[in-house]
Amino acid sequence: QVQVVESGGGLVQPGGSLRLSCAASGSIFSIYTMGWYRQAPGKQRELVASITRGGLISYVDSVKDRFTISRDNSKNTVNLQMNSLEPEDTAVYCCNAQVQVTSDSGTRDYWGQGTQVTVAS
Repeated sequence: QVQVVESGGGLVQPGGSLRLSCAASGSIFSIYTMGWYRQAPGKQRELVASITRGGLISYVDSVKDRFTISRDNSKNTVNLQMNSLEPEDTAVYCCNAQVQVTSDSGTRDYWGQGTQVTVAS
């Protein structure tokens, strides 16, 4: 069993900052890509930021220069520092981890339960 747990959401004013954290635990041999997705009401889920085990990072254009993703491979954690938040960033943010549970298994996606981020004055 693998568990993925997020924390750090909340209500913030426009221009403010929040830091999301995600930790994967359980039967883990290795984690490949970890990422943050978000889904706003009435919109499709989108990949906000991702980071590979080797540190290759990708962002959706709308958050570049405002959000920073980082991970600690030794702790199986990934963080998302969100600065200069805008009302359009309001969404449920979910953490994803591509986990290999044994040395000879393939990878499988595991998801957290999601954390609400609301940007409003």
